[in-house]
Amino acid sequence: MKKINVKKGDILQRKGDISTKIYIVESGLLRSYTIDDKGKEHIYMFGPENWLVTDNCAPNTPCQLFIDALENSIINVTSKEELLKESPDLDSLLRRLNIMQNRIIMLMSSNAKERYEHFIKTYPNITQRVPLKLVASYLGITPESLSRVRHELTQKK
Repeated sequence: MKKINVKKGDILQRKGDISTKIYIVESGLLRSYTIDDKGKEHIYMFGPENWLVTDNCAPNTPCQLFIDALENSIINVTSKEELLKESPDLDSLLRRLNIMQNRIIMLMSSNAKERYEHFIKTYPNITQRVPLKLVASYLGITPESLSRVRHELTQKK
């Protein structure tokens, strides 16, 4: 693990970077966030002292998050590979965290139609297996909104 000092405003990672770094905050404050297609910023999380901040992107894929310092900070930096050597069970956890991160970003920055389209791509057969009210709940919308979205999509075909 490498200790670094960062200044307020320093960007540690940009959306689109290929990064495997994990930041553990010794002192100061980090944040991770995304900027949607409309230019709106969505904060994913804050990282105060003793918190771990990373983008849970899959290996060799572009990251979805920016990570920057909100205060002058002292940070311990390591790589996911190093942590996986020490704890191979961590790989499964990191994959699940990646799925959750993707979902949270999608919920913060997508409209109902985009959420439903993402849901269909992620879970192509689920709509035949569960009541639509559960799908609506997962998407964070009302069943009526889901019905409207599904109707709109069938009209476009």
